[in-house]
Amino acid sequence: MPIKYFPAPEVKKQVDEIASDLDFFHIVPQFVFCVRSKGSKAKRTIARIHGLGKIWQEVLNLPTAYTIEVVSEIYDKMSKEEKEKTLIHELLHIPGGFSGGFRPHKGYVERKTVEMLYKKLQQTRASKKHNNCQ
Repeated sequence: MPIKYFPAPEVKKQVDEIASDLDFFHIVPQFVFCVRSKGSKAKRTIARIHGLGKIWQEVLNLPTAYTIEVVSEIYDKMSKEEKEKTLIHELLHIPGGFSGGFRPHKGYVERKTVEMLYKKLQQTRASKKHNNCQ
């Protein structure tokens, strides 16, 4: 069965909230799209990020855009915490210039960075919740 792609509005909502809560100001929410794939044979891939290559941007006169794909067979079974860490990981691949390129794993998109940002995300949310209660 070939891979099929479906809209993932709940993932998009999470991605937008995470980017906002972590002050990822370089990310342009209206040009980050989210899909759920089904039928992948990948055993270890939870999610992938795809960029619209420079040549396509130029030829089609389109802005830079990224798509985060979550692999349904794995992602959907994960806890909320692990899903959020996965989305943070994918967002870290988007460079500061939002140029269509990617940041590499080595030296930037690493587990310790994801863990640090996840803690920051929890603190930000707790702070927001506290401020809303007052």
